[in-house]
Amino acid sequence: MRNSTSTLTTKGQVTIPIDVRKALGLKPRDRVKFTLEQDGARIQRAKSALEAGFGAVKPRKKPEDFKELRRMAMEEVAERALKEM
Repeated sequence: MRNSTSTLTTKGQVTIPIDVRKALGLKPRDRVKFTLEQDGARIQRAKSALEAGFGAVKPRKKPEDFKELRRMAMEEVAERALKEM
């Protein structure tokens, strides 16, 4: 394991060294998660909202028929438009 160091600014910011960013797969604007442990802290790439929610909603059937869903949505929009006339 390789050690890297960085300096804390007066605003509490640090630059994450390139080797750490590469190892964690971090890109600009990514979020990171800090976990306090007994002997220090751990940094991890935080899951995006999309990644965190993946699989949370089960499809009604497999595989989902997206063409049919789009057709149903278009019919619903058309019905609402007719009611408003």
